[in-house]
Amino acid sequence: MDYILLIAGLCLLLLGANVLVDSSVAIAKKAHLSNFIIGFTIIGMGTSSPELFISISSAINGSGDMALGNVIGSNICNTLLILGATATILPFAIERQQTRRDIPFAIVASIIMALLACDRLLFNSENTISRIDGIVLLGLFVAYTAYVLIKSKGSNEETGAEEPTRYDKINVFLLIVIALASLAALLMGGNMFLDSAKSLARTWGMSESVISITIVAVGTSLPELITCVVAALRGNAQLALGNVLGSNIFNILMILGIAATIKPLSIENIMPADIMMLIASAVLCYIVVFTFGKHRFDRIEGIIFFLLFVAYNVSLLLR
Repeated sequence: MDYILLIAGLCLLLLGANVLVDSSVAIAKKAHLSNFIIGFTIIGMGTSSPELFISISSAINGSGDMALGNVIGSNICNTLLILGATATILPFAIERQQTRRDIPFAIVASIIMALLACDRLLFNSENTISRIDGIVLLGLFVAYTAYVLIKSKGSNEETGAEEPTRYDKINVFLLIVIALASLAALLMGGNMFLDSAKSLARTWGMSESVISITIVAVGTSLPELITCVVAALRGNAQLALGNVLGSNIFNILMILGIAATIKPLSIENIMPADIMMLIASAVLCYIVVFTFGKHRFDRIEGIIFFLLFVAYNVSLLLR
């Protein structure tokens, strides 16, 4: 049964991702928004739902380490694995707006999270993301998202107008329903895949700690991974980049903000090395703008990102 659920979950992921990409591109055309903005908002926030549920549940149950570790692991996976896989499949240009605004803000958000979580280092007190910290994070998220949407209306960022899809003639409201339904299928498929993979891992004798570090971390990022790979195969790498950046910023500001506002997060066992890896991965995303092909994410950079992700996970298992 676990094998059947594993395959069924993967099929739902692939089906949901295909429909979500096509319907989102059609929405972008009708709303005169870029594929990046659609990826940043609808897809980026939607595919972060597993992380949202896990972090809120962890906060309510008093597990601050799980809530923060979930966000750290997911963002590292998004940047190194998902962007690496996307660029390996389809190298893509990085727009000037993303270089000046979105990627630097993702770095700033990572640094803010690190400062809020490291009270022992800065103030010689217990590491806690307090309720006030959570409200500050939520305020930053609302302000930044509003700024991005307002600026996108007057920008000349490339839209998906030249990319025909099967949904071009469908009413925009029906398109939104289709996108939400495909997102639901994507999340359901991700949960089926994750649950069956965890069950199989236990059957194979893997420990809970190894399962949480590997399968759970990648499993909660499966919606982003499948969506980005499908988008790259369809020639919509900008949608994939928007998905990753939107998801990363949403994870830190919105998810941690909500979790800490519900209940302050007490941080005990998160290693500084993991937080530094989160910041380093965000900085690397900015560095690729200036290496090899300028303002491009090239295939060699994608391979390097993927290898870094593998090396980091090996170090986790050894640790």
